[in-house]
Amino acid sequence: MSTEPGKIQGEVRFGKRDPKRAAMSGWIGSALEYYDFALYSQAAALVFPSIFFPTGNPTVAIIASLATYAVGYVARPVGAIVLGAWGDRHGRKNVLVFAMLLMGFSTFAVGLLPTYPQVGILAPTLLVILRLIQGFAVAGELGGASAMIVEHSPDAKRGFFASFSLQGTQFGSILATGALLPLAALLPDDQFQAWGWRIPFLLSAFVILAGYIIRRRVQEPPAYLAKSGEVKATTHRFTIVDLLRTHPWVLVRCVLMTFTNVIGMATLVFGVAYATQEGYGIGFSTSDLLWVTLVANITAVVMIPFFGALSDRIGRRTLMVTGGIGGGLLATAYLWAIDQRNLFLVFVFVVIVQGLFFQMWNATFATFFQEQFPMRIRVTGFAVSQNVGLMIASFFPSIFTAVAPPGSTNVPLVIGSLTFGICLVAALPALLSRETRGRSLEDLEIRRPGSHSFRIGRA
Repeated sequence: MSTEPGKIQGEVRFGKRDPKRAAMSGWIGSALEYYDFALYSQAAALVFPSIFFPTGNPTVAIIASLATYAVGYVARPVGAIVLGAWGDRHGRKNVLVFAMLLMGFSTFAVGLLPTYPQVGILAPTLLVILRLIQGFAVAGELGGASAMIVEHSPDAKRGFFASFSLQGTQFGSILATGALLPLAALLPDDQFQAWGWRIPFLLSAFVILAGYIIRRRVQEPPAYLAKSGEVKATTHRFTIVDLLRTHPWVLVRCVLMTFTNVIGMATLVFGVAYATQEGYGIGFSTSDLLWVTLVANITAVVMIPFFGALSDRIGRRTLMVTGGIGGGLLATAYLWAIDQRNLFLVFVFVVIVQGLFFQMWNATFATFFQEQFPMRIRVTGFAVSQNVGLMIASFFPSIFTAVAPPGSTNVPLVIGSLTFGICLVAALPALLSRETRGRSLEDLEIRRPGSHSFRIGRA
């Protein structure tokens, strides 16, 4: 029997591809899960230094709080290995339901934690434990969701449809900011620090319920269902072993490309702490920077589908390289605007850096990474490369604070230069990777004889 008729029979037997429904379910699930994850990220810069850590030394408190932000990324490679294997062997749908429930539970629990003045060292200890659970859970989200969308999508529109899972992550950040902003703006600082910040975390109870309902209705891609038996029979029980044995250099390239996330670390994590923490003396309010973050994310939501569709027309590499280098170069300008205490310029540069340049990369990478790996290890390959890269990148804000602590001079130039250098490192493997636009997933899986990497089609 020829391959093509087999594919048609497989689709008839296992259902038809439905990229619109897959993209919508991926969008909604990613939005809810990243609401939780982004909420912690913002609170780590705005609130946690003063309530979960000793306040005698502002530098130590900021570094410690941003380190707990990074701890969530430490757990992500473990979650990527475990949940990636689950998604590859037992289906994309199953792993997405579990990840959502676990994330909602851990975020809800953060809202119930006692503070450092109440219980001492136990407070940051519990915070770290819950952040580890968050990191484990989120590791399976984008890999499973984007794999499902890519496998449902037509070859000529994979970039467009897969970009919706990334748009969902940005919308989740908008929800998180939208939940914190009115509380920070309307409540007196002492009340916001005492109890106001907890409300958005407790709202995760609704995330648990909504996530379960949404994920249970997601349908597996027909191509995966048709080959699920073959995948289980031919793939190592621990798919990480298969990944390391057959695609080690693809994995390394994707890890390095993930360092482009330093743009967000420099602007929306370190930049927020630099602008608002008393030790730096800039003097922006919490609500000022929440508005900045909100505007950046709204711009991203608008631009991501556009850049996703553009990647189907001009290719993935062009956008990834241009976005990474451009965003890294202009990070200095964003931090300079903060240093000048010019809120208008802060808005202008965050839209350019985070809303435009970074989204060129962000809208494209999920499709590009998924196209590097075969179906049998696709979720694991994506999840491990993304989350190992993010684990390393997550320490950049703490490193930035250690390199340029409160009282330092030339903070924008120092941190901006580091950011640009890291972006150059991340751009090189993208340049060394071949273009994947327009090729079928089956064609991309064909290897060269004797090679441990894919035969990626020419542009």
